[in-house]
Amino acid sequence: TVTLVDEGKKPLLEDVVLNAFAECVTVEQFDPGTDSVQKITLSLSQVRDLAAALDLPEGVYRMVTEKG
Repeated sequence: TVTLVDEGKKPLLEDVVLNAFAECVTVEQFDPGTDSVQKITLSLSQVRDLAAALDLPEGVYRMVTEKG
């Protein structure tokens, strides 16, 4: 579990909690507007794609693995 705390200038956002499991990663953040925790679940494939996309310019990409 990793917790990201917003310590910058105001307005501050709620902490973000990332949980890594064997089959997925969840991202959670409290939403004061709904008074509930919002959760996103990513497959490990989606996490790999996201990590690769962070270093690329804006666009649509698809990971292709070579079988060999």
